[in-house]
Amino acid sequence: MAQWLEFSTGERIKMLRGKSVTQAQLAERSGLSFSTIQKAEQGGNVSLPTLLRISEALHTEVAVVLGHQAPRRGMSTDERAMLRDLSRSVHDIASGILLDPAEDIAPGPADLAEAASRMWRVYWRGSYADAGVLVGPLLRSAALYSREAPVGQEAAAAALLSDAYRAAGLIANFLGSRDLAYASVGHAIRYADLAGDPVRRAMLGSARARVLLRDGRVKQALAEAEGAAAAAEPSYSEQGSSRLAAYGKNITFAAVAASRLGDTSRATDLLSQAHAVAARLGTDVFINGLQFGPSYAGAQAVGVNVSLGNAGRALDLVHRFHPSGLTQAAHNRMMLDVALAQCDARQWDSSLDTLQEVCEAHPDWARHQAIPSVIIQRAGQASTSRIRKLSAILGMSSATH
Repeated sequence: MAQWLEFSTGERIKMLRGKSVTQAQLAERSGLSFSTIQKAEQGGNVSLPTLLRISEALHTEVAVVLGHQAPRRGMSTDERAMLRDLSRSVHDIASGILLDPAEDIAPGPADLAEAASRMWRVYWRGSYADAGVLVGPLLRSAALYSREAPVGQEAAAAALLSDAYRAAGLIANFLGSRDLAYASVGHAIRYADLAGDPVRRAMLGSARARVLLRDGRVKQALAEAEGAAAAAEPSYSEQGSSRLAAYGKNITFAAVAASRLGDTSRATDLLSQAHAVAARLGTDVFINGLQFGPSYAGAQAVGVNVSLGNAGRALDLVHRFHPSGLTQAAHNRMMLDVALAQCDARQWDSSLDTLQEVCEAHPDWARHQAIPSVIIQRAGQASTSRIRKLSAILGMSSATH
């Protein structure tokens, strides 16, 4: 498959535009003439000012259009637009650039809490682009409230702002915007500390570990999750579900990181601890955008065993717990792990059946996952038509498999 740099500038513009945006629409969005867009896509000379306007209309960087930087995998035009708007909100607010307080009235804490709850519901469905659209306004509103919070409410305002930044970081990480993810989680940690909230601070351990893991810094991800778990570990006399959930989430994520390192003993021990915490909770809980409980721990155990090369064990575990407590996104991720385990067990048809079911039901979510392409590359005994269908759903070139 050709590398991004090997395409011409015109070909890159056409691919970034995609089928959802016509040349005429791109011309309208960029303020350029239709003939200029045609000329650009046909390989004609394009000035820098024109490239700047085209890249802005495509919601991407000039470096991507010129081939110096590859586009983020699976990113649609709408997702790129959302991510740029979210980045602007994160960086503007962190640098003190807010909406005009003379025109914008800060919402109350109840309104902010409801907006955050709505955003997390969308996030848990796996609709990350839609959730990202909601995070920008939530961030701005939380920042306004934080600036104008009455005496005695400063900590609560900081906690709300921390949650919004954490959501921005998780969404940016999922969509592959590493720098925005690191920055957002860093701001979230700052406000969690200002709020003096150890539970929120603990929740951010697994969030930062997730970013580190996606960045390939597995040992650091393990250290981050274990450190956050140690800081949040509740005593047996403590009954609060928030602290238990934050502790269990970090322990579970540490097990995931340990499995990626191939440390079977450590991963198994951490998983055992996570299951004990989940049993203590008794049911899956959802707190400020965090989920943890028996279903979540069970689903993660499937993925950990896949990483450790225990395909049979992973497939067996699927039948040992009820996934009804999982969010849609967590369930999707578990089913990808199931498909990968089936692939490892050389159950080619079953693997592709599972993969196709997830990809057809949630194509926008699946395009940002690495596992589907791994399965497609390894399922050498699969029919060509099946590979082509999956490749089309995922926006991949079937000619490379």
